[in-house]
Amino acid sequence: MCGIVGYIGKQEVVPILLEGLSKLEYRGYDSAGVAIYNNNKVTVRKNKGRLSVLEKALSTEKINGTLGIGHTRWATHGEPSDVNAHPHENTSGDIAVVHNGIIENYMKLKDWLIEEGKEFKSDTDTEVIAHLIDYYFDGDLVLAVQKSIEKLEGAYAIGVISKSNPDQLVAVRKDSPLIVGVGEGENFIASDIPALLKHTRDVYFLDDGDMVILTQENIRILNEFGKEVKKEIFNVTWDVKAAEKGGYQHFMLKEIHEQPNAIKETLSPRIDADGNIDLAEINITKEELSEINKIVIVACGTAYHAGLVGKYAIEKFAKIPVETDVASEFRYRDPFIDKNTLFIAVSQSGETADTLAALREARRRGAKIIAVTNVVGSRISREAEDVFYTWAGPEIAVASTKAYITQLVSMYLIALDLGLKKGTLTKEKYDEVLKELRSLPEKAEQILGDISLIQELADKQFNNQSVFYIGRGIDDYVGREGSLKLKEISYIHSEAIAAGELKHGTIALIEEGTLVIAVATQEHLYEKMLSNIKEVKARGAYVIAIAKENQVEIEKTADKVLYIPETMDELTPILSVIPLQLLAYYIAVARGCDVDKPKNLAKSVTVE
Repeated sequence: MCGIVGYIGKQEVVPILLEGLSKLEYRGYDSAGVAIYNNNKVTVRKNKGRLSVLEKALSTEKINGTLGIGHTRWATHGEPSDVNAHPHENTSGDIAVVHNGIIENYMKLKDWLIEEGKEFKSDTDTEVIAHLIDYYFDGDLVLAVQKSIEKLEGAYAIGVISKSNPDQLVAVRKDSPLIVGVGEGENFIASDIPALLKHTRDVYFLDDGDMVILTQENIRILNEFGKEVKKEIFNVTWDVKAAEKGGYQHFMLKEIHEQPNAIKETLSPRIDADGNIDLAEINITKEELSEINKIVIVACGTAYHAGLVGKYAIEKFAKIPVETDVASEFRYRDPFIDKNTLFIAVSQSGETADTLAALREARRRGAKIIAVTNVVGSRISREAEDVFYTWAGPEIAVASTKAYITQLVSMYLIALDLGLKKGTLTKEKYDEVLKELRSLPEKAEQILGDISLIQELADKQFNNQSVFYIGRGIDDYVGREGSLKLKEISYIHSEAIAAGELKHGTIALIEEGTLVIAVATQEHLYEKMLSNIKEVKARGAYVIAIAKENQVEIEKTADKVLYIPETMDELTPILSVIPLQLLAYYIAVARGCDVDKPKNLAKSVTVE
């Protein structure tokens, strides 16, 4: 869950590394560092804190060089500190390593290396790699790295430079993201595409076990068996500005406002000239569908909440039983999965370690695998049989917004397509839902057009110590996502609960002034939600409700109401989450929190 960048070429490397790290800081920001080949030695500079601390330190000295590696850290082993920051070196300081991932057998290796006379300075697992490479090094950096990774257990993306090999940058990937940028007279490595966009749009996606050897003019890629392989270059088509703030105070606010267009971008490629859904990327025939007796959706965090809505939509339209499971628990319950199971892995980054592990377990058991992800070339996308790309564009803020919205749209499209193929959904209903789905970008724009009440409520409610979200049916799922957003970026304790469960314990926590956010968009559950709101009001709660425009009688019960445009009940999650995202955002701003980089969190969770 850290960010790696590396460069070899003819330009001064320090500005390139710092600029690349600035685009990766969403992956980790408790420390940062660089290692530069400079004046026949490897010079390392690293500091605890945000990248700005390192930038300030480097501004006071001139370190020339055209080869280097950089790192921005999210701590796993060892507290954030100057010593634990990457890069890490061998005892003599001739070899420097940056690493994203976890080395599971590092203690065993560390004990052995200490016996061999290696001196350790940090508490990290990464330092083991530097000493291990040094142990095997006899002048050939590539061979030393190859021998070292044979001893490593766990997940890693590694970048290595050596004083003895000033014309080489060596990198390896296993279960952690790493890409190669292709330039002219220069080449790059990075954890993610935004770090490279200023310099190149041509990239290679590495597979697990791949090692890449970069020089100024050449790129060699070896597979896990040491055999050289050829890969196709992927050309990135994003606008560079898509990964910049564009005048917004935070990336999160920008990405919330990008949601109407993100919905369009996810929908448009899947609607054919006749106005029907065309999911060419998901290859399931009507005959194959008839053999599927269960669907399992597995994800983590926000993507899991999208999976819950997916469960609702698929069961509603396709009438197929669906289980939605948390990826970190999935493998450990001996799941009932076989060749008649359709397995859907949902991951914004496509690199989520627990989701990837769950996918592999499902594949081992014979399930058909579909990935829903935002990142082309990601590990999950490459290991699935079929891939549904959400086309949300780059999402930089740690707290996901537009990626979540597009995951919801993806789930509805899949559900409608399966329902029509299976014959459980009439063409009339299919057309009705699809027509309404296509109207949602404009309705999302309406919500974003007037956010004054949300800002006013945030300014009055930002000092709460505990907040409760309630809802019924799919409103409960939306409440879970709203609650997660609030706790992620504002650090307020927040809990989401099915409204009917209030009386079974949680209502004991409601007292005078407690903030309760009630999502009440479902017509058939509306009267029950009014009763639940009255229950918490009777105990002193202050209630903010989310309702559809025609449900104005809720004003008699709730203290304040945030309305969404009228839409069919089945599709309300796409709209009702937007006020919750905005409320969480403005509360976090009012509390002075770092919205884009909340403490202890990273964007892509690539460790278990």
